Amino acid sequence: MPMANVNGVKLNYVQLDEGEGAPREDLVMVHGLATNMAFWYFNYGVALSKRFRVTLYDLRGHGRSDMTDSGYRPADMARDLSGLLDHLKISRAHFMAHSFGGVVTLNLACEQPHRVSSLVLADSHFSAGRNGQARAEWSFGRGFQPILDRHQLDLDTNDRYFGPKLLTRVAEWQLEGRAIPAEVAQMVSPLLGKTGKRTSADWLKLMNSTSAASEMMTDDGLTLERLRTLRFPIVAMYGDNSPARLSGAELLDIWPHAEFRRVRDAGHFFPTLKPTETLQACHRFWDGEFAAQPRRHRAGEPRRSYFRSDRVFMVDGQWYFTTRDEQRVGPFAAAEEAAEQLASFLSAVQG
Repeated sequence: MPMANVNGVKLNYVQLDEGEGAPREDLVMVHGLATNMAFWYFNYGVALSKRFRVTLYDLRGHGRSDMTDSGYRPADMARDLSGLLDHLKISRAHFMAHSFGGVVTLNLACEQPHRVSSLVLADSHFSAGRNGQARAEWSFGRGFQPILDRHQLDLDTNDRYFGPKLLTRVAEWQLEGRAIPAEVAQMVSPLLGKTGKRTSADWLKLMNSTSAASEMMTDDGLTLERLRTLRFPIVAMYGDNSPARLSGAELLDIWPHAEFRRVRDAGHFFPTLKPTETLQACHRFWDGEFAAQPRRHRAGEPRRSYFRSDRVFMVDGQWYFTTRDEQRVGPFAAAEEAAEQLASFLSAVQG
């Protein structure tokens, strides 16, 4: 794969383009911590190359990019991204970013908003969101803490940097040959599978031999004031069970133009666990479907943004619909049947 010499670091990247030579809009995909470009490649990069010229790359210290002694602050890595865009002569692009990759991309966007056509933000946690929301609001965390205690993981879900610390502890378990409890597996999916041990080893090397831990787990410069200046189209997607949802809640008030989507029954790594659902939402966003939908509000409620989801949805191959008070009805064999039953339910309620 090609390398770009940027900002004193070699960045590994690849471009995918199924456009047969026709000019295409660019899509740049930015992965999060403890992963690499493979996070996006198989389920997203190839499919999306039919619509965009797709650029994937490994963040500094990840994958095949250089692991430098320092340079891991979000602002530093945003300069890496800017330099890569310059190297590839990409003046403006759509972006899709997960977790810490979203922090990097938002830093770029705040400095150079003219380079961003749109942004798909997937479960990104940022400093203002960590500080501004009461940790007790993460209800899933309250239920998850006893699981951590039972397995002696010695972690606190109220810790502002619970996610990266959980990755580190589970990576240590991986290399020690200890089985990962099923209850924990969804929270750390990049460390599982065929490449799990290699990913764990790379992550621990980054944490233990560089200044990445201290530089990544610090203020990221993304104040609400800076984020409020962003005006390009945005869809922010957050898993129901993710601590990053607290950051998402902070964005509701500062991005009235953005679409906010909840991913049902999902955690932080929902892009790897629910790729079909995530891809569908992305295409609907780029096609303008979300922007064209009227913003409905319940009587007596303030007119503000909120997390939306489809009333008809699939779980484990079966279809359901939800009532306004989030009661799940089903299962049904097909989406059409669920939609018909939803229409009948709404007719009965309104009648």
